[in-house]
Amino acid sequence: MADDAKYITLTDANFSEEVLNTDQPVLVDFWAAWCGPCRVIAPVVAELAADFEGRAKIGKVDVDTNPQTAMNYNVRSIPTLLFFKDGRVVDQLIGTAPKRVLAERLESLATQSV
Repeated sequence: MADDAKYITLTDANFSEEVLNTDQPVLVDFWAAWCGPCRVIAPVVAELAADFEGRAKIGKVDVDTNPQTAMNYNVRSIPTLLFFKDGRVVDQLIGTAPKRVLAERLESLATQSV
């Protein structure tokens, strides 16, 4: 992954502040280092973070080091991508998807009025 990545590293400790208590939509990628599909989608997530900078937050949760957050959202398969708006999960995707699909979902949330 790029050293200049614009996504947020989410943890059990900062999840509420970064995801639930923000006025921006948030895409959260639940992943693990040993997960092949997670490595496939990682560059797409990083690109989305750059594309949506200032309009939406993109974060990544390593499920091995942050099990509580993964448990709280019933993450059983990875990668799991959860889309948050106003502190609530409004969409999800399990597995990989083309950048276009993720961008369309995020764009929809970013342009919705509160």
